[in-house]
Amino acid sequence: MAEPSAATQSPSISSSSSGAEPSALGGAGSPGACPALGAKSCGSSCAVHDLIFWRDVKKTGFVFGTTLIMLLSLAAFSVISVVSYLILALLSVTISFRVYKSVIQAVQKSEEGHPFKAYLDVDITLSSEAFHNYVNAAMVHINRALKLIIRLFLVEDLVDSLKLAVFMWLMTYVGAVFNGITLLILAELLVFSVPIVYEKYKDPSKTPWNRQKKGRISIWKPEMQQLLKHHLIVIMLLLVL
Repeated sequence: MAEPSAATQSPSISSSSSGAEPSALGGAGSPGACPALGAKSCGSSCAVHDLIFWRDVKKTGFVFGTTLIMLLSLAAFSVISVVSYLILALLSVTISFRVYKSVIQAVQKSEEGHPFKAYLDVDITLSSEAFHNYVNAAMVHINRALKLIIRLFLVEDLVDSLKLAVFMWLMTYVGAVFNGITLLILAELLVFSVPIVYEKYKDPSKTPWNRQKKGRISIWKPEMQQLLKHHLIVIMLLLVL
C-alpha cells in the first residue's frame, strides 16, 4: 500500500523541482544581469558613453579639444576661413615632415622610401555593397523624418502640432540671445562636464541598481547641487563674454 502513495507523490515532487528551475533562472534575470544584456547592444552607444565619461582621458581630451577649437573658430571666423586654415595647417605638418625625412635620408644615404608609404598603401575604397548599406540605413531615417514632418505640418495630431508651434515660439527668444554656434559650444561643455561631475559626486548607495522602495533612483550629495550650479554659471559667463 505504501508503494502507490509514493508513486502518486512523485509527480508532485518532480513538478515542484521543475518549477524551481524557472525561478532559479528568473533570478538570473534580475537587475544585476542587465549589464550582460547591455553588452549585446553596446556598439556605438557604449563608445559615446565612454567618451563623455572620460574613460580614456587622451581620447576624450583630443575629441573635446578639437571640437571646441573648431566651434570657437567658427564663432570668430567664417566657415571658408576655418576650413582653409585647417587644410593649410595639415599641409604644413605633412610637407615639413616629408622634407625632413628626405633630408635625413639624403644625409644618412638610406633608402627608407616615402615616410607615408604605409598609409598610402592602405585600401580606402568603398565597395558598392557597403555604400548601399549606408544609403539604406540613411533612407530609413530620412523616410521617418519626412513622415514626421508631414504629420506635424499637416496637423494629423493637433496637440503635437501645437507643441511644435510653442517650441518654435520659445526658440525665437533663445535665438535672440544666442546663435547656433554659441548653443553648440554650450552643449559641448555641458556634455563633457556634467556627466563626469555627476558620477563623481553622486551617492553610490543610491544607484539605479539599488533603488529604494519609494522609487527614488538616485540621491545627490549635498555639495553636488552647489557645484553644478557654479559650473553652469561659469559656462554661461564664458559664453556671454
